[in-house]
Amino acid sequence: MRILLCFVMACSTALAQPYPTKPVRIMVGASAGGGTDIIARMLADKFADGLKQPFIVENRPGASNTIAADVTAKAPADGHTLLVATNTAQAIAPHLIKLAYDPLKDVQPIGLIVVVPNVLVLAPNVPARSVQELLALMRSAPAPLRYATAGTGSTQHIAAEAFAKATGTKLVHIPYKGSSQAHIDLISGQVEMMFDTTSSAMGQIKAGRLRPLAVTTPRRSPELPEGPTLAEAGVQGAEMSTWYGLFTTGGTPRPIIERLHAELARALALPDVRARLTGLGGEPGALSVPQFSEMNRAEFERFGRLIREAGIKIDG
Repeated sequence: MRILLCFVMACSTALAQPYPTKPVRIMVGASAGGGTDIIARMLADKFADGLKQPFIVENRPGASNTIAADVTAKAPADGHTLLVATNTAQAIAPHLIKLAYDPLKDVQPIGLIVVVPNVLVLAPNVPARSVQELLALMRSAPAPLRYATAGTGSTQHIAAEAFAKATGTKLVHIPYKGSSQAHIDLISGQVEMMFDTTSSAMGQIKAGRLRPLAVTTPRRSPELPEGPTLAEAGVQGAEMSTWYGLFTTGGTPRPIIERLHAELARALALPDVRARLTGLGGEPGALSVPQFSEMNRAEFERFGRLIREAGIKIDG
């Protein structure tokens, strides 16, 4: 009985230890400089301030952002490995890639960070100034135009394939390991177009290095007020947005999940964070843990249907 009592007391002491007890890593499935990386580093600074431990961003690009998710899924379930992920890794890639983890069980949702539009941007050497001019150029070109993405199975990939299907045109897919790498070839004219997230593309747009034609959401972006939606530009059925969420390892104790969710809510309420996210064209999240978990599952099912109906393959 005494041994059992000592064991219970030891467990209670361990559970009572404040979180976090050591530095926390934030996994990012894309290269440095892209939208996911920008958001993760902003949160890392705010979490470090609030939780009094270093929060260190680790970039693990590749495999449609699933390498970082795989690391998170297999980490100890103690909240010291976090993941900033998008619907690319959580809802799209699982239907295209054989994974060594279950994205709905092995990666635990904490909270929605932000939802951003995707935006159709052109290289500087492409003369089109509207979606209809682009379509005319695509139909008269001797070869299909090339579009860049942050990787096969990304929201950029799905958006471009939906655009091609909706307009009856052909495009050639050129995947990269993140938007920042894709921008290099897009700006230099090695590829002609991209359906990038505004969180990644806004800096290049504002600097005049990429030309925006339209956003792929039902409403215009306040950050691009002159840019029409694709529907306004005459293209129906090609809507796409990208969401960013905070996750950790499945099985992490509920008190840690709630602590992290509260810290995320605190960070998202800060004026400088809200200004930064809205400046990237985004709408900050405001969902509870159960609400975001349900959204994560619903998006997984929705994109599964879309991919099956469109016949999108990993080599697409």
